[in-house]
Amino acid sequence: MITFVIGGTRSGKSEVAERIAAGLGSTVTVIVPGLPSDPEMAARIAEHQARRPAGWATVECGHDLIGALAGVSGVVLIDSLGSWVAATSDLNVGAHALVDAVTGRDHPTVVVSEEVGLSVHPTTDAGRTFADVLGRLNARLSAVADTAHFVVAGRTVRLDAVVE
Repeated sequence: MITFVIGGTRSGKSEVAERIAAGLGSTVTVIVPGLPSDPEMAARIAEHQARRPAGWATVECGHDLIGALAGVSGVVLIDSLGSWVAATSDLNVGAHALVDAVTGRDHPTVVVSEEVGLSVHPTTDAGRTFADVLGRLNARLSAVADTAHFVVAGRTVRLDAVVE
């Protein structure tokens, strides 16, 4: 089972995903791709860790999300895809490999990502590339998810499946 949770910065998406993951099993492994880029980001990561149950494991994997995902069993919470894209030197991620890894799991997976399509159009090449890469990745993950939730101001809207 794959659950996709998407929302903007400080929308509450991680807390929603944590509640979903907690309902799927007593033990959860949280995979945190990317690396803290500055003290503020490190504080945000610490804030997330502090509110999770003590029994949950945390794996900080940098850019090796696929490897980290292959190394765990049970319920997994990936938080977040935007951090994974940002952790790569050229913003080039293995989208197909991630979809294969997530869909190939025998245990529930909750994936958190940032919605980049509702903000100001980036004015730099790097910003546009990031938004394009993450936007395409979000669409791929949402398409294979069993359920998808959009989080706005701490509230969720369940997204319908893709109509073919």
